[in-house]
Amino acid sequence: MRYDESDRESKNVDDRRGQGGGGGGFRFPGGGGRGIQIPMGRGGGGFSITTLLIIGAIMLLFGLNPLDLLRGGGGGFSFPDMPQNQRVDRPGGSTNPFDIPGLPGSREAKPPQPGQPTQRSARPDDEAARFVSRVLADTEDVWNRIFQSFGRKYEEPRLVMFSDGTNSACGQGVAQMGPFYCPLDKRVYIDLSFFNELDRKFGAPGDFAQAYVVAHEVGHHVQNLLGIAAKVQEAKQRIPERQANALQVRMELQADCLAGVWASVNDQLKSRLQPGDIDEGLRAAAAIGDDMIQRKMTGRVMPEAFTHGSSEQRQRWFKRGFESGQIRDCDTFNANSL
Repeated sequence: MRYDESDRESKNVDDRRGQGGGGGGFRFPGGGGRGIQIPMGRGGGGFSITTLLIIGAIMLLFGLNPLDLLRGGGGGFSFPDMPQNQRVDRPGGSTNPFDIPGLPGSREAKPPQPGQPTQRSARPDDEAARFVSRVLADTEDVWNRIFQSFGRKYEEPRLVMFSDGTNSACGQGVAQMGPFYCPLDKRVYIDLSFFNELDRKFGAPGDFAQAYVVAHEVGHHVQNLLGIAAKVQEAKQRIPERQANALQVRMELQADCLAGVWASVNDQLKSRLQPGDIDEGLRAAAAIGDDMIQRKMTGRVMPEAFTHGSSEQRQRWFKRGFESGQIRDCDTFNANSL
């Protein structure tokens, strides 16, 4: 991706690295949503016992057969169509997905909101932190304009960088669970060592692979702001567990699609992409597919335990969002096929 020293870093970043985490196990809160994680391992040769226990708990909570919904077991629930971001023509025949061309003020740093902790400046050699902060800034610019295009105000999330573990409104987050979004405090949480895992263990290196991970979690924030997360949570409480698990898969695939929309719009406006970037994103989407993770863990695939979607599904929906650049094409809940 094309970044240089003139590109701003988001001020909506809390650096908790080295501070340690609070006590208590991670929990899924009732009623108000849940943190959304990509379960991953850390360290040398395999998944830790802690990771296996966490993944086992997630499977028990969510995992039966997500294919029931695909066969028509929707339980009578209907989800609204995604909003439509407007398009206007730009010189040269390309299109801007906003009704306001350009990005006025995009180089200006946004001050932290009253009562929010200020960002601890990254060390000059802390390239991973600087990169994540710049990607987050790009998500702010893109989603602010997209929301404005259909008459809504975008509430920017905060991103928390931590090491090993940290507290969130959804309970304690631990590095083994990978990046996650907590809808209760509207924050994205990430241990930057996850990017090493993505490269070393899952063969998905590259800066755009990292950007995809951040954009996916911000996609969950967009779902939260649009009321989709609340509708999913409400529906899951009223339908059998198998269908609830299938809804969660659709939720995750929609976040992948929204990440693709962000990549498309961001490149139209800022020319960020370089040759091979989208391939990096697709490799990352495949690497964290449920089937890929299960195969690495157990040597076999159990579709009934899917919570995020298969590698093929995750790639397909990211690519769909990227090729369209329109959030209305990310309506996984009304899609007949995933």
